Amino acid sequence: MSDAHLTERLLGDGPEPVDLTDEPIQLSRRDPENDPERGRTPSRRRRMVLAVALVAGLAGIGALGAGGWRVLQQKDTDLSTPAKVAGLTRDDSERARSTADYLRSGFAADIELDRSFGTVYSDPADAKRVVLVFGGTTLLWQPERDLDSLFGLMADETGKVTGLREVSAGRLGGVMKCGVTGGDGGDFTVCGWADHGSVVMAMFPGRSVDEAAGLFRQLREGIQSR
Repeated sequence: MSDAHLTERLLGDGPEPVDLTDEPIQLSRRDPENDPERGRTPSRRRRMVLAVALVAGLAGIGALGAGGWRVLQQKDTDLSTPAKVAGLTRDDSERARSTADYLRSGFAADIELDRSFGTVYSDPADAKRVVLVFGGTTLLWQPERDLDSLFGLMADETGKVTGLREVSAGRLGGVMKCGVTGGDGGDFTVCGWADHGSVVMAMFPGRSVDEAAGLFRQLREGIQSR
């Protein structure tokens, strides 16, 4: 069938088209030429809406600026292992260095780091309460998410970390968390900190979460600098 025949059928069949109106459709009863609102300044309601939108926009810009400043402030971090820190002494024995290197290499395999370290600190008051510290520097955009992931990976190796909770990170900021996990020698506390420039974890045999958290903040003060 040709297009011409199809057109004739479409036009010839069916009811007659409805004539809606000869007048233009008015969406408002208000005469635009004589509208008393025409030329007036925006209504109070409209000004309030605009003000709220402006405040929200400025708040968003402020949050972005604060976040960007925090990244710039924290991204260039240095980590060291002083011989003495927080009342502890670095153990440089062959056995301790081998353990520290094992922890460092295992940690570095889980997260891409610019620099990594591992060390063991002994407690002069109790030889059994050693502290194993390992971590490194890298740019982290979401420190808490990455720290939680590392706690999850540790659970795969040592068993589930229970009672994991956030603790005060101290003046250096970022996020710090501690929990309890198990090992061949029994349960021990594990803590970790992360900011936009570093992530470090430590194991604390023979210490409660509260005691370990306080000691970990002291260790961070001596280990981390910006």
